Amino acid sequence: MQSYTIGQAARLLGVSPDTARRWADAGRVATHRDETGKRLIHGKDLAAFSTELAQGGSGDEDTSHTSVRNAFPGIVTAVKLGDVAAQVEIQAGPHRLVSLLTREAVEELGLEVGMEATARVKSTNVHVDRV
Repeated sequence: MQSYTIGQAARLLGVSPDTARRWADAGRVATHRDETGKRLIHGKDLAAFSTELAQGGSGDEDTSHTSVRNAFPGIVTAVKLGDVAAQVEIQAGPHRLVSLLTREAVEELGLEVGMEATARVKSTNVHVDRV
């Protein structure tokens, strides 16, 4: 399972690393340490926490949200596979993006909950790039 550093998590959540550290210190998101002692967050835990934040659970007034034009780096929070089609949800800071694509594309990208991905929006279409 993919894990993220506090800095990576902060970027995906659209907050400063200090804010992400405070949330981790307060127990709002679970962390673990790797063999070198670096604090990490499991991808599935970060996905759940990012969804909670997007629903108004930040508790911080200093949260800022920015995005590169038409590119929304975030974390995959849901993957629903059908026989032919698939639905992928990405939480990018305060933005929840949903993309409908082929099951084959999801399988080729190896998309799963907790994985970092970038949603690229062109007109009304959302394209997903694996990072």
